[in-house]
Amino acid sequence: MDRDYGAEIDELREQLQALAQRIGGVPAAAEAQAKGRVVKMPDMHPDPAIMAVLDQLEDSCNAHQDSGRLTYMGVFSLGGRQSTWIRNDVSANHLLSLVENHTAERVLACIGSRDRLNLLLAILKKPRTVAQLVAECGYHSTGQVYHHLRPLIAADLVTEASGAEKGCYAIQPHRVQGIILLLAGIGDMVNPDFSRGQWENLLEELRPQ
Repeated sequence: MDRDYGAEIDELREQLQALAQRIGGVPAAAEAQAKGRVVKMPDMHPDPAIMAVLDQLEDSCNAHQDSGRLTYMGVFSLGGRQSTWIRNDVSANHLLSLVENHTAERVLACIGSRDRLNLLLAILKKPRTVAQLVAECGYHSTGQVYHHLRPLIAADLVTEASGAEKGCYAIQPHRVQGIILLLAGIGDMVNPDFSRGQWENLLEELRPQ
């Protein structure tokens, strides 16, 4: 019986391509090009609803020729205040531009000190007066608190709490999601599941001499 080597080779090629897709490999260049900028990645999550959102993001990325598209949502409730948010189909190109136009640098410089982070955390947990921040955060005077609070107020991250006594401060409700998502991003950056950074030693190395 004569063997059809051409058909066997085609069948083997299809099997290898299917196997590559199952283990997260990239489809053949022609197929990837036909689908657009982003290659579809099936079976990333067991929940069909989440996979449907990912499918929409992949389609949107291809349609806009974007480097990426993101959807994020969440809820945060603490200290008698709640923030709930949904941002859908956010452009990754726009997010990258925040580095290029120095916005990311300004934001990180504003909040990137231990004192201001401690203030943000305390106020995020519940609105507090300056006197409470002095007592609970280890400061020695109200002047110290105001020194670190002013940049956070100027950046519109912190404001006087509505319906509370004068001088009681809270996180701007529409800024809560940004703080929580920034912490989520930090959690991803330090996650040791796949690799481990030397974060413990970096703080001292990066301090100005």
